[in-house]
Amino acid sequence: MDAVAAVGLRLGSAAVAPLVKRLFRAEQPGAGLVGAPVAIASLVSFRGEKRTLTPRDLELLARELTDRAIRAAGPHDALAEDERQPVARALADTLAGLGDLDMDDVQAVRLGAEGLADALRPRRGGALSRDAELFHDRLLRLACLHIVDFFTRRSTFVARTLVEQSRQSQRLVEALDLLVERLPERHGEDAAFEERYRGHLARRYGRLTIFGIDLDDEWPLDAAYVSLEATESADRWGISDDDLRHRSGPPRRAEQALAGRERVLLRGVAGAGKTTLVQWLAVTTAEHRPSDGLLHLIGRVPFVLPLRALTRSGGELPAPRDFLSAVGCPHTPPEGWAERVLSARRALLLVDGVDEVPEPRRADTRRWLRELLREFPGTACLVTARPSAVREDWLATEDFDELSLAPMSREDVAAFIERWHRAVGGTPEAARALLTAVRSRPDLGRLATNPLMCGLICALHRTSHGYLPRGREELYEAALRMLLERRDRQRSIDHGLPLDARSQTVLLERLAYWLIRNGHSQLERDDAIDLIAQVLPSMHRDAAHGSADEVYRHLLDRSGLLREPADGVVDFVHRTFQDYLAARAAVESRDFPLLVRNAHLDQWEDVIRMAVAHGRPDERRRLLRQLIKRGDTVRKHRVRLHLLAMACLEHAPQLDPDTRREVAERAAALLPPRTYQEAVSLAAVGQVTLQLLPGPEGLTDDEAASVVWAASALGTDAALPLLAEFREHPAFMVRSALLHRWSAFEPERFGAEVLSRLSPDGSPHLQVSTRAELAALRQLPAHPFLALFGEFTEEEIVEAAGERVEELSLNAERLTDLRFLSRFRFLRRLSLIEGPALTDLSPLVGLPLRGLLLRKVPGLRDLHPLNDLPDLGSLYLDDGVPCPDLDALPTRAPLTDLGVPSTTDLTGVGAWQRLETLRIIGSASPTPMSLDAVAQLPALTSLVAAPWVLHALHARRVALPAVSHLHLFGVGGDEDLRHLPTVLPGLRSALLSGGPAVLDPAPLCALDRLDSVRTQNRVRLTNADRLTGVTVSQPLESRY
Repeated sequence: MDAVAAVGLRLGSAAVAPLVKRLFRAEQPGAGLVGAPVAIASLVSFRGEKRTLTPRDLELLARELTDRAIRAAGPHDALAEDERQPVARALADTLAGLGDLDMDDVQAVRLGAEGLADALRPRRGGALSRDAELFHDRLLRLACLHIVDFFTRRSTFVARTLVEQSRQSQRLVEALDLLVERLPERHGEDAAFEERYRGHLARRYGRLTIFGIDLDDEWPLDAAYVSLEATESADRWGISDDDLRHRSGPPRRAEQALAGRERVLLRGVAGAGKTTLVQWLAVTTAEHRPSDGLLHLIGRVPFVLPLRALTRSGGELPAPRDFLSAVGCPHTPPEGWAERVLSARRALLLVDGVDEVPEPRRADTRRWLRELLREFPGTACLVTARPSAVREDWLATEDFDELSLAPMSREDVAAFIERWHRAVGGTPEAARALLTAVRSRPDLGRLATNPLMCGLICALHRTSHGYLPRGREELYEAALRMLLERRDRQRSIDHGLPLDARSQTVLLERLAYWLIRNGHSQLERDDAIDLIAQVLPSMHRDAAHGSADEVYRHLLDRSGLLREPADGVVDFVHRTFQDYLAARAAVESRDFPLLVRNAHLDQWEDVIRMAVAHGRPDERRRLLRQLIKRGDTVRKHRVRLHLLAMACLEHAPQLDPDTRREVAERAAALLPPRTYQEAVSLAAVGQVTLQLLPGPEGLTDDEAASVVWAASALGTDAALPLLAEFREHPAFMVRSALLHRWSAFEPERFGAEVLSRLSPDGSPHLQVSTRAELAALRQLPAHPFLALFGEFTEEEIVEAAGERVEELSLNAERLTDLRFLSRFRFLRRLSLIEGPALTDLSPLVGLPLRGLLLRKVPGLRDLHPLNDLPDLGSLYLDDGVPCPDLDALPTRAPLTDLGVPSTTDLTGVGAWQRLETLRIIGSASPTPMSLDAVAQLPALTSLVAAPWVLHALHARRVALPAVSHLHLFGVGGDEDLRHLPTVLPGLRSALLSGGPAVLDPAPLCALDRLDSVRTQNRVRLTNADRLTGVTVSQPLESRY
């Protein structure tokens, strides 16, 4: 979005577009359907015999545009009074040059706003001062942005021919409108400071330290950033598990998963890239260039708030006025600036590292954040944490969505290795050799799942000339040797202090162990020097050469493990090394009781694992037996401690058989997993999980699906034989679990061993996201239900789907028209997702479609071609499809199931007399009186809606006695059920989802015909036994 900043004038489309449109002739019916480029000279309204804009009109138009820009600029950017008229005349001359351009609309769009402005600028007449010339040029760029956007919207030919340019033009206009909204006239001091602050953010967070590259050689964020994938769990559409085969997609790029979300809790393991994503969001937002889908961040002001720094002193978390000083920003804002930004709903809070906060203080952290967000509504916020740091619904009451960074896919690993080698000046051959090793060695493949571990592997491969250690503990040990000794020796650097790797490790262990024992992630420089001074007398005389201050400075400058994030404060570059070194110190000190006493705390989890790795066989036995003993006696922490002991087994190559058996027996008592969350927790235990996971015999459907999730989450080929046992399982949820994890394995092998024998009957969609999966798909038997979520071409889609495909879900990002779909003569259901260039549904006529889902297809303004689909029974539209009312919908289609955005005016819905199911998708309310029309549907028996619909119907005294089934999504409390007996007196079954909410079933007890209630997500009924004669089904609570 650099072009937004380049425009320089914050004037919205409402102020500019109507004036720009007057430069061109009024369109005749069908004018936009031409099949060829159109000369600009023939489009302008001020040339030719039938001109409607005179030269005088053009001058007045230019003057009005200039005046609007001056008013929008505010007093601090105002143009001098005597320069306003010359600028307006110059602009009129420049715009008149449109009639002289030897250029058509396609060429103009290809040039873009900047290029078109460059072509017109030489036609400017008269001399201008430097300030006036700058103002004129900005205004010209702004006008050209809207001219280009006008061309893309008036001509379907332009939109089809230049898809990306058209999309970019529309995004720029949308971004500029947001910027205008977010940046109203500000005091000059605020505006000047904000520009300085944005520059500071770009400089401070615009570079990355890549492992294996000297700290002095940071790499530009834009070049080094590798976009990772995130998974989500949300009740966004109000669609139950049984409603749509294609309701959810695979993991999405983190930027795409964040799209449109104001508040997110992002989970990720150590080294997963959480902080890097925070940096990327801070920089791109500061520079007004958020990526596609993140336009809601434009104009916002980022505040990066690393909790490890904010909680270091143990004092109160900062108020807005202290946000900048608390993180060491060298700039002092104007008095009250931060509060003004928050009050104007322009702030983006990036709160990094809840797991860095001592567990007793996390409730205080949540309270601090909750008070901030309630005091300043409209504030966007991203919070990061390790998976086990906080419970699932920790911030749900503040409307946070939850995402988790997924392990790096095969493609992500390949991209990281290629970029890492490019950053260090390595050869493509070396990168390919390492990638081959990672893919051929299972032990390496299991480790290369996040950026930190990939960086370690890359660095060691380079410095060890291709040799790579086996196992996590060996990898960390080799990395320490590389950082502490080998690098300087290979580069012939002598720093005067004879500190070998072992001596440095002893000192670093002392610092790391102090941090862990005291529950801190940073310590004061003076404390660090004191700790070093305590150790030096016990060290070898040569190693102890130099003062504690000199040794500290050596460790800081040369170890590559320490840094000073603020003056007088030191911490470890990454928590992983801190935990590794602390674990070694704990074992050497034989502090096993201390380890066991703290083993239930997530901050000690990796320390315990590494302590087992460091220990000798008898020390491992002692630690593990104490862990399971504490788990046996402390019921509150039993599951966590027994699972942690199990997770430690993969770090214990030598262990007496009795201890190994006892640990496994405790873990086996927790199997099989019953929920997705339990499956994730088991997968975190590691490869030893595979030894305990059962086959499908005797398992419930929930248990079978959870076993599949746990095994597949390991992402190792060793899991394939177990997964293959579930190929013929009859349950939909089990097959869905199998198909969702294809991307975690080598596609061809997973296809051959698992998918090849999966019966398509009753299966969910087979999801294909990469070209490697696409190639593997060709080797499988034809599957009638496909979800092609990669950015594939029309030819690739046709080849992959085959002519007999029956249900198809498509990422339509690269599609410009749908004519190729006519080849699918058996297509019954179609989903089109993310199709910004699609404008015409007429190619669907002739297909035997029974169901159509349209999501984020903003160019579709006429759905009348669907009238010619005689079998179309289901139609779902989301907020990304323009649907202010029902006029654009196909009234002749025989719809029995209709889903529309909640902002749609439902007046006229009675045109579909056969409608049985109505889905009102979303939480924003239209005019309540439009809901009166719902009562005009004689066949309506099923309603899918948010609670506000029930409230609105009750307020309008509208009852729907024929509705027997309800899916109420977004449930938040008892109030949401209060009107059920009066609005839906004939209800027989209810599905309640959303949460978190614990509901009193009293309103449900008043429904005489109710025979079944099911809850989903984080909704639970308390005292459900009061519902006599009603079957109540609630999701199992995770035990761990």
